[in-house]
Amino acid sequence: MELNDSIRNIKGIGQKSEKLFNKLGINTVEELLCFYPREYDIFGEIEHTSSASEGKTLIVEVCLNKKPVLTVHGNLKIVKASFKDAHGSITAVWFNMPFMAKMLRMGIYYILRGKVSNRNGFLELCQPKILSRQEYSNLTGKMVPRYRLTKGLTDNAIIKAVSFALKETNLNSDFLSSDIRKECNIITWKKAISAIHFPKDKNECIQARRRLAFDEFFFFMLGLEQLKKNKDKVVSKYVMNKSKKSSMLEKSLPYKLTTAQKAAWDEIKQDMTSGKVMNRLIQGDVGSGKTVIAVLALLMAVENDYQGAIMVPTEVLATQHYETFRTLLDGFEIKIGLLSGSMTAAQKRDIYIQIKNHTIDIVIGTHALIQEKVEFECLGLVVTDEQHRFGVRQRQALCLKGSEPHMLVMSATPIPRTLAIILYAELDISVIDVMPKGRLPIKNCVVNTNYRKQAYKFINQEVKAGHQAYIICPMVNESENIEAENVIDYANMLKENLPSRIRIAYLHGKMTQAQKNKIMEDFVKHDIDVLISTTVIEVGINVPNATVMMIENAERFGLAQLHQLRGRVGRGSAQSYCIFVSGNNSKETMDRLLVLGNSNDGFYIAKQDLKMRGPGDFFGIRQSGEFDFKLADIYQDADILMEARKAVMHFDKSDIQDFPTNRLIFKNNNSRM
Repeated sequence: MELNDSIRNIKGIGQKSEKLFNKLGINTVEELLCFYPREYDIFGEIEHTSSASEGKTLIVEVCLNKKPVLTVHGNLKIVKASFKDAHGSITAVWFNMPFMAKMLRMGIYYILRGKVSNRNGFLELCQPKILSRQEYSNLTGKMVPRYRLTKGLTDNAIIKAVSFALKETNLNSDFLSSDIRKECNIITWKKAISAIHFPKDKNECIQARRRLAFDEFFFFMLGLEQLKKNKDKVVSKYVMNKSKKSSMLEKSLPYKLTTAQKAAWDEIKQDMTSGKVMNRLIQGDVGSGKTVIAVLALLMAVENDYQGAIMVPTEVLATQHYETFRTLLDGFEIKIGLLSGSMTAAQKRDIYIQIKNHTIDIVIGTHALIQEKVEFECLGLVVTDEQHRFGVRQRQALCLKGSEPHMLVMSATPIPRTLAIILYAELDISVIDVMPKGRLPIKNCVVNTNYRKQAYKFINQEVKAGHQAYIICPMVNESENIEAENVIDYANMLKENLPSRIRIAYLHGKMTQAQKNKIMEDFVKHDIDVLISTTVIEVGINVPNATVMMIENAERFGLAQLHQLRGRVGRGSAQSYCIFVSGNNSKETMDRLLVLGNSNDGFYIAKQDLKMRGPGDFFGIRQSGEFDFKLADIYQDADILMEARKAVMHFDKSDIQDFPTNRLIFKNNNSRM
């Protein structure tokens, strides 16, 4: 088989299963091979029940001690059963598996494998899998891949398909020479692709991941270098001479710009009046005041008779920006438009006409701005908010709506400057590292799961006071392999622990965009008191009334992402709080989380994150979402990033069309070139 062959060529994949693979974005053999495991199940030796500890994955051989009990809480069905061995006993819990109550028999020994959780001071095996002795024997000592799934598709189906593809496909091509591989300490692409799915041991898995992360960084850097060459010293057609209205707006603000904001604004004015195209990044912590700088720059563009556009990652954020811009620019006779994917066809047509005719001066929107039907009369300035949510090509697509317009990129992800210079190679960088005066610092605490009841009481108090709260969980559904708090079941459980007057809702990535928008809009309007969510709220929602952020299984996230999540609170005048709940009480884990507990400075946290990450940290949920790489992480893989950059510097780019993995890397990483 060839890499670009359809997955229908793979033995065992028929028309029905092909559609399931397609749902995961897998259409070709290459896309299947580059559909990497999200984690690995590592099967250890059978232990005694007495060795159970919170957060530990435990395998025990036990017999039923008492008859199983089935209870129902709303839509949640819970089966509890007590098991024992010669060294003690332990309770096993299954969620939404009521058949377990009838399946378990007294006097029979079972091999159970699951993660130990602490619920109300008692250790429990949560959602354990029952293994036959043959299954256990076959799996002991192996690293079994587990994939992101869709309903109807199993891990075993993907494992079989990948095994066949690895066996039947020619994978000998490698775009990196042996000299570069040796210099950068990376293995061949063929070996990496095989080992990332079926590693012999942890070390081989680390080596595979290193090579594939290198490739992601390499192509990303190659794209940035090309952009930089194309953009360097380009003469601008949009020279800005006037800034009177911007000065008026600055003076009319109810607060003074910080020294860092003023410095960034001065650099932007200098760029836009220089006669050369501006390509600038504003890097600032959550709440540092980047948006007002964007408003000043866009107003300057409009005053010089040009149009401006700002692209943001979510519809809710686009709407919030729209209202902010209208408030700030009231009285300046500026026509502001909003464009989002959920608008009706008629509404979009009307906006398209106004943009093309320059009836609209500033348009705010989501990725809908880069659709072919959007035409500008004279686009002079493009602003993209939350840069790491957009690929290089998406940014470039919006810029192509004009003729080399000025570009301003805003990022709320604090990245150490050494990394930022590399990751934003085509951009000049302005840093806003001073927070506005008068903002109350968020109060933080790092606790274990025993603190939950107290946390719920505190949330109840804040809601009574008229405020709102977020609770973050790492995943949507219970898994036999990852024991984390379940968003949907968590919401049902929380309703049992909080007064009925408190309005609780949940939000997760598997919802439709319309459903997500509705939930977030309801939260903004205070029709919801407590929002239980996955990390989909990390970007794109601004609720000044929200004062509590509680993050379950905080140990499963990187520090930078936890800081981003924390940034959802502390946006109003009331005191705000963040509670980091760790399911792992090891000293190393608690020390890492205490970096957040002791500081609200995103740049300091990013530096500590970089220092504290290690090459073995990638097992389990990906730690951070910056730049949407599939495997690469800009913090723990900083050394690989440096190596990739060096390789790009002396690589013969004329050979790029022959790269076997070129198409897939760009496609699956948000079109990065």
